[in-house]
Amino acid sequence: MRRLRRILDKVHPYFARGGPYHRFYAVYEAIDTFLYTPGEVTRSAPHVRDGIDLKRVMIFVLVAAMPAILMGLWNTGFQANSAMAALDVEAASGWRGVVLGWLGVDYDPGSVWDNFLHGCAYFIPIYMVTFAVGIFWEILFAAVRNHEVNEGFFVTSLLYALILPPTIPLWQVGLGITFGVVIAKEVFGGTGKNFLNPALAGRAFLFFAYPAQMSGDAVWTAVDGFSGATALSLGASGGVSAIIGAHITWMDAFLGNIQGAIGATSALGCLLGAVFLIYTKVASWRIIFGVFLGMLATSLLFNAIGSDINPMFAMPWYWHLVLGGFAFGMVFMATDPVTACMTDAGRWVFGILVGFMTVLIRVTNPGFPEGIMLAILFANLFAPLIDYVVVRINVRRRVKRNQEEGA
Repeated sequence: MRRLRRILDKVHPYFARGGPYHRFYAVYEAIDTFLYTPGEVTRSAPHVRDGIDLKRVMIFVLVAAMPAILMGLWNTGFQANSAMAALDVEAASGWRGVVLGWLGVDYDPGSVWDNFLHGCAYFIPIYMVTFAVGIFWEILFAAVRNHEVNEGFFVTSLLYALILPPTIPLWQVGLGITFGVVIAKEVFGGTGKNFLNPALAGRAFLFFAYPAQMSGDAVWTAVDGFSGATALSLGASGGVSAIIGAHITWMDAFLGNIQGAIGATSALGCLLGAVFLIYTKVASWRIIFGVFLGMLATSLLFNAIGSDINPMFAMPWYWHLVLGGFAFGMVFMATDPVTACMTDAGRWVFGILVGFMTVLIRVTNPGFPEGIMLAILFANLFAPLIDYVVVRINVRRRVKRNQEEGA
């Protein structure tokens, strides 16, 4: 650590304001303050609503995502190794097989290390492409606008990589993050001015542009020739009985031992992150509980209505919680402070709207059983209107109270 400190002190003049690489100052500063407390810290609130700076917010989100990341890496490798054992495949194909061979990976689904390394072989390239392409656009727009590179992309890049299937072509990864950063963020002014979540916008673009690589039964397990439906897809076609019939228990789904996006399968990992984000006051507990209550009320309503032809009507709320990316979206995507509501009452409405729309899409649209991604993007569009209505109601209430007191 002391050696790293000396290195950072030595390169600081190059990255400081006025130095030859001053445009990368934010990247340098993020690395420095992630490990050490800076000499100059905020003594009073620099923002209207909160005294915490953007860098610390991003670091807290990265820490909160660690349980979901670790579980996702293990599960990606476990699903692949289990499929390889079933298909009698001895090693991974392509360059991944060469690299894993150098590392001595035996593709044993019972080995935590083998599973973890196999998962890293798919996640790390996806994240490297995401970061390289995304930071290129961030630097380009920062250079044009004469701004510094913002730390917000660190979280966007990570969350975007975690909601992709492991088998996605890397060129599509770059195309999706380009859409998310450029179209959903930078054209509106950059961090803090976008009204759509960039990671979700990039994911949605890929889903509609390249559905064959983003959905179906063959994209979730990184083994050529293996095809298997996700638990949510099984539920859409046959209800909870179909999920249980595929030997998937509720605990499997809760822990994340099922097929799905790389980092969005473990509800436990996401909920652990939620506890940390709520404790540090980085994420709004009102939004998280609002999403949960919206999902709970809507699923109970569909349970009461019932259907003879649609088994999703009968799916209990506790299955909705652990299937697909619901927990991940509820904790990490819906709570984005830029694209969500800012008023307390608006956060409740925003969260309930997300939960309601998620179940509505899952139940009534069998062609798209996920729901949480589109629900959050839909709520992002209405967040400014929700805050406006809340503010106007408060203003009218205050004016009325003042008039009564004056009378």
